[in-house]
Parts: sequence; structure tokens; C-alpha cells
Amino acid sequence: MAETVLLVDDERDIVAFMRDALEDEGYKVLCAYGGEEALALLPYKPDVVVLDVMMPGMDGYELCGAIRESAACPILFVSARRSEEDRVRGLMAGGDDYLVKPFGLREFKTRIYAHLRREKRDRGAADRYLRFGDLAIDAQGREVQAGGKPLALTGREFDIVLLLALHPSQVFAREDIYERIWGLEADGDSATVTEHVKKIRAKLAAAAPGLNPIATVWGVGYKWQM
Repeated sequence: MAETVLLVDDERDIVAFMRDALEDEGYKVLCAYGGEEALALLPYKPDVVVLDVMMPGMDGYELCGAIRESAACPILFVSARRSEEDRVRGLMAGGDDYLVKPFGLREFKTRIYAHLRREKRDRGAADRYLRFGDLAIDAQGREVQAGGKPLALTGREFDIVLLLALHPSQVFAREDIYERIWGLEADGDSATVTEHVKKIRAKLAAAAPGLNPIATVWGVGYKWQM
């Protein structure tokens, strides 16, 4: 079955440009020209969302946050705004990548392919459930249960848990985690990994006191210790 890409941009010419390029590659393409239209298309479960930043009404950052409430698929920002602050804001809003307009078709299609390939690789790397005592991870359903209670993890938090759980005892540097989860083109600070781990630990402790599968390797990063 062809993967589905949701394009969101108020500039119809750009949407048509991206749509034609993706359809030539065999993708199914959904098009929206604003935030409300995009949210209405989420039940079609897109595999990737391509999202502009500057749109009337709900801008791309706000829309990204709304999408993240119900979808964990990769989100690629495309925008004429090129400053480091804009890139960081997009990634911190929940985006996985940021491509500056104007861009070449080859790079655009390659980034879409790379995100889809990574999603397939991650899904294929694990059985549906990973179990560690009182902790269960549903890799396909993207859900974690601790002590029988589901954890309300964000997409990024879940990705960190799954990455570490798939490689027990392997030490990951913060920079490596950031690159794997936020993407090769991310310009943010790997310190955000530390903040995400703190939130994960707090949620685990609230659900099952004493449960702490993420060990800190001082001066390096983190590892899964269960």
C-alpha cells in the first residue's frame, strides 16, 4: 500500500508543486491549505506531514502541536524563514525536520523517503510488545504501560524510550539521541534530551514508584538498565 503524505500550505502553487513530485514517486497525497483543513484530514492517518510555518489563522507551530496530540508520524517543516531561532522553534514544537524554501525536488523527495524508511526500520526492529517486568512497550501502537497504567508520553518521549529499550545496556550520548530522534538536520541543543528524560522519569515514578529503567551515564548520556 502506498504511503500517504499530508501537505499543508496556504500557497496553492507550492502545494501543487510538491503534490506532483510525490505522486510521481507513487505516494498518496492529501492536500490542505490551512490548519483546520489539515486537522480534518488526520483520520486518514498520514505517514508523513509536510507543514508550512507562515499561514493565516493557525500557524505551522500551533498546528504542529495540535497534530502531535493525536499523531506520531514524522512532521517536516518547509518554510522561507531560515533563522536558527525559527528552526529550533519548529523542532521544539514537535517537528522532525526543517527544510528552507526554495528547495530542490531531489532533496525534498529524499527527505520524505528517509523519514519513511526510518519509521519502517523502527517498526521492524521490535515485536509489537517489549516487556521489562512491570513495564510494557507497544512499539506499533506507540504506547507504554507501567504497573498496568498507560503513560501519557509525548511522541518524542516515546521515541526516546523505544530507542533505549531496543538497545538494553548500550550507552547513548545525548548528542546521538538528539540526532536520532530530532533528525540529522536539527539545529537545536541536545540539552533538550535531558529535559525529556526528566519528564519520562517523573511519569514512570508517578505510575509505578521506584521504576527507573533509564540510567544516567555521567558525562556521556543514558542507557536502558532493565
